[in-house]
Amino acid sequence: MTHDDEQAVAADALDRVTWALRRAEWAVQARKDQRLRPLGPAAAQYTLLISVHSDPGLTGAELARRLNVTPQAVASQVGRLEERGQLERRPHPRHRHVRELHLTEAGRDSLRNADAVIVGIEGRIAEKLGLRKAAQLRTLLDEVADVVREA
Repeated sequence: MTHDDEQAVAADALDRVTWALRRAEWAVQARKDQRLRPLGPAAAQYTLLISVHSDPGLTGAELARRLNVTPQAVASQVGRLEERGQLERRPHPRHRHVRELHLTEAGRDSLRNADAVIVGIEGRIAEKLGLRKAAQLRTLLDEVADVVREA
């Protein structure tokens, strides 16, 4: 593939593993957004809620690093979830300027509802692939993440 003003791009560019990963992520993300929209939380907010649920007391900075987003993006989502009463910031027990993130009961309810949607999406994937292939895919994706982190 070439254009007059560009260097050549490999003919197989759209057949690469990284492009297949991106296409799959777009498809999953679009489905999550579509199915979560009626419930309220966006897919990004679900990710934030599940992260805080899994590790209560995270700070915004820790969460940003974990999710590989900017602290400003986390602060924006935290603010929205706080306004909805789903998340609260509490003082850190030892560092007075640090605020920890915790789910409220409303946040746990929202997360349960959203997670049921995500389980449905994953169930559809497993149904189509079969349990063995779905498990293989999970293993392969974990391996890809490890390889990229090591690079």
